[in-house]
Amino acid sequence: MSKQKLVIVGNGMAPGRMLEYLLEKDKEAYEVTIFNAEPRVNYNRLMLSPVLSGEKTYEDIITHGDDWYAEHGITLHKSARVSNIDRTSKTVTSENGVTATYDKLVIATGSNPFIIPLPGKDLDGVLTYRDLDDVDKMLAAAERGGRAVVIGGGLLGLEAAAGLKMQGMEVTVLHLMPTLMERQLDPAAGHLLEEEFKRRGIDVRTKANSHEIVDDGNGNVKAIRLDDGAEIEASIIVMAVGIRPSTGLAKSIGLDVNRGILVTDDMRTSDTDIFALGECVEHQGACYGLVAPLYEMAEVIADNLLEGSSGYAGSVTATKLKVTGVDLYSAGDFAEGEDREEIVLRDAAAGVYKRLVLKDDKIIGAVLYGETSDGPWFFDLLKKGTDVSEMRETLIFGQAYQGSAPLDPMAAVAALPDDAEICGCNGVCKGKIVTTIRDKDLTSLDDVRAHTKASASCGTCSGLVEQLMQVTLGDAYNPAAVTPMCGCTPLGHDEVRRLIKSKELKTIPSVMQELEWTTSGGCAKCRPALNYYLVSDWPDEYADDYQSRFINERVHANIQKDGTYSVVPRMWGGMTSSKELRAIADVVDKFDIPAVKCTGGQRIDMLGIKKEDLPAVWEDLGKAGFVSGQAYAKGLRTVKTCVGSDWCRFGTQDSTGLGIKLEKFMWGSWTPAKLKLAVSGCPRNCSEATCKDIGVVCVDSGFEIHYAGAAGLDIKGTEVLGLVKTEEEVLEHVVALTQMYREQGWYLERIYKWAKRVGYDEIRQQIMEDHDRRKAYFGRFVFSQKFAQVDPWSERVSGKDKHEFNPMAVFTREAAE
Repeated sequence: MSKQKLVIVGNGMAPGRMLEYLLEKDKEAYEVTIFNAEPRVNYNRLMLSPVLSGEKTYEDIITHGDDWYAEHGITLHKSARVSNIDRTSKTVTSENGVTATYDKLVIATGSNPFIIPLPGKDLDGVLTYRDLDDVDKMLAAAERGGRAVVIGGGLLGLEAAAGLKMQGMEVTVLHLMPTLMERQLDPAAGHLLEEEFKRRGIDVRTKANSHEIVDDGNGNVKAIRLDDGAEIEASIIVMAVGIRPSTGLAKSIGLDVNRGILVTDDMRTSDTDIFALGECVEHQGACYGLVAPLYEMAEVIADNLLEGSSGYAGSVTATKLKVTGVDLYSAGDFAEGEDREEIVLRDAAAGVYKRLVLKDDKIIGAVLYGETSDGPWFFDLLKKGTDVSEMRETLIFGQAYQGSAPLDPMAAVAALPDDAEICGCNGVCKGKIVTTIRDKDLTSLDDVRAHTKASASCGTCSGLVEQLMQVTLGDAYNPAAVTPMCGCTPLGHDEVRRLIKSKELKTIPSVMQELEWTTSGGCAKCRPALNYYLVSDWPDEYADDYQSRFINERVHANIQKDGTYSVVPRMWGGMTSSKELRAIADVVDKFDIPAVKCTGGQRIDMLGIKKEDLPAVWEDLGKAGFVSGQAYAKGLRTVKTCVGSDWCRFGTQDSTGLGIKLEKFMWGSWTPAKLKLAVSGCPRNCSEATCKDIGVVCVDSGFEIHYAGAAGLDIKGTEVLGLVKTEEEVLEHVVALTQMYREQGWYLERIYKWAKRVGYDEIRQQIMEDHDRRKAYFGRFVFSQKFAQVDPWSERVSGKDKHEFNPMAVFTREAAE
């Protein structure tokens, strides 16, 4: 039988999840075509705020990449806004002329941001906050600087304000109501939230009614004027005052529409062959703007597309604010009333506020600020209408305190019922997570995310999911605990790297201040690490801190046990010449260097040089054309090669030439730890490419790229990254892999340890399969090399850090007299 044809209008999170459900149940049932108005694949809109703040990139929030659609035989038309649906002929046509026929149609057109009809609303610089294009516009504006005025103190408005502030703009929030997020928070929590935003340097003005947007005379935003006459200068105005279901298309084809597209419990519209899904839907008088209800709708449609009989009964929703460092949770109805009572807990010192609203001994509303770990438990009690009279006295203290003595947190998690919702974003309950862990032998948080979607969106339930894993697996669960960088901070390397980028911290003192270091100036562990992270993240702005490097890197030579130094000049690909060898011999004689050795990386090492002689040694070597071999560096050391096809009868490619290209392209860059490369001309592997950090093995069909080998304290063969056809592809893939390691590796973490931590499959996916991401990594490496490829020996010969090489003066009584 031929497949039925399913056409989907819209490619947001809800239809993406619907397809996952559908493919999981029957991947052969439909031939699927998607029309997407945006010029891109499906991405996680919940993560727009971290993209705006700089904590994530677009690539980090992609849900389904191009490969996913290809793998499942789905046709995705990008930049294809639908202009017409013919219900008689069952065809869908886009503005760019693409037509597809359907047996079943899903309309998922989402919502449109509400634009306040102010004078000046059409000026350049008036933006909304709804999709990635909006984020890109705000990021572009942030680069120009100035002040952003955000109209709306709800979820989206506050997330936009926090993100723009983290991007360096001055920010003012205008909110019509007396307190922020009044639909989700009571006045007390709203006040705490306002104070937190003010502490972050964001100007918050409540009871502020906008009157008009002022033109600068050239069609651009200049300022905003309020009803009270106050005028606030602005570079951009961001309207975040609400959304409206996008129903225009449905109206145009005669479907029943009210506020949203009307659907029955099976999610069908007034045309039984057309379903509607997501924010464009109205069900039993309600429209939903949060993702959890949309996922519930998605599962119902997937089942009914396969002749099921599922029904959607509406949703109770909970709210979280996605702003780093702000813990906020609310659910249900928390308005005051004569038939209601409240339980309130305040801890001013800790910045904690909790309020439960009860009616007839049942929780009907919850507001948590500052400490939100019990949110899912309260929400479960609320949804089930559980009688809480027996736990009334201890209820506000949370689940762990029920039954007199405090429970172990693990026991509290174990006590949750199977239908307790763990992940609100994706509607994942405890039972599904536990069953999946057992059935699929999952042992890592990433595995659980991949198979259940729990904690895969905003991530705030990650701790709860990990507790479930501990309860389910017992001693078999061994999480990778966050190890602090050092005793100066409780933060691990990942968190420090993320915050340096998101907060745009560009000096060591600013990192220590913003991230609340417990020491005044750091220590020998954290200062070199911070120095590397800043060099890596801000190559064009950060000045390498001389005092934050180890002695070898400060003097650009390796110290030996007797206090002398060894010098290794760079020999590209291990190749040299008689001229270079004579120059080395002359230096050895001139400075009476006691030992000369060939290194394992095909270089020549001169040992026993006095510190004060280093600049003169380098000067003579520089005249012969040598640059530092950086044998002391947390960076590219050597590219080891064999003679390859030029000389060897087994050689398949020019391994020497390729090794030299790689080394000349990549030298000078700092990496988390030392980096050694090798290129072998054939599978006989004379240059030992399969135990290096990165290796290339030349074969008849091209070049096999290897990585994550080790031949020191640990012995480990490499992993195969993939096969490429040309030297240009080798360069691009190797450089992109190096940049990925530079951006994600912890200081002093060798590439094989990083790869194991991140995951070999994830690295292959990003470097071998994701063309755009690979190009982006490559581009960032090339940019950083503009500032990195400076020979440190030549700089010191010219006088930089001259004091480092001056011999220490000997103080004697006779000299003093």
